[in-house]
Amino acid sequence: MKTNILCRQVTVDDQTKAIIEKKLTKLDKFFKDGTEANVKLSRQRDLEKLEITISQNGTIFRSEVTAQSFCHAIDSAVSIIERQIRKNKTRLEKRLREGAFTAPAEEEEIEEQKEFTIKKKAFALKPMTAEEAILQMNLLEHSFFVYEDQDTGSVSVVYKRHDDEYGLITTDK
Repeated sequence: MKTNILCRQVTVDDQTKAIIEKKLTKLDKFFKDGTEANVKLSRQRDLEKLEITISQNGTIFRSEVTAQSFCHAIDSAVSIIERQIRKNKTRLEKRLREGAFTAPAEEEEIEEQKEFTIKKKAFALKPMTAEEAILQMNLLEHSFFVYEDQDTGSVSVVYKRHDDEYGLITTDK
């Protein structure tokens, strides 16, 4: 697996980068050759934040961990991605590398995920601005809000980010 490490407002020594790359090799058994792992390192106050994003055949695996050091965070982040893969293994077997789930005998078995129900909701999209959509989202106390952009006519989504800022997702119409 090819690893791209991006440091934001933090400097990391080569030893830490080597540890991160070594820990990510644990995930090689799940992915085909040529898969890229993007690792973003940043610092928030006194904690260090590590984000891993791996894209394989249109499926994105992501983990975000904040810890005292990047070395502690990488173990948790790799475990999160491994758990995501194992939890959804029946759905992912066709997209990942063949033989990825033939586990050695010493690995513990993880419970199969039960089928989940999808709740459906239909509603008419009202043309509005992003600011109006944010206001509506806050009034409803939701974490996202889908609306029709009054300027472009495209379907858009505003959402509340972890850093208490807002994000906007737009579609091409």
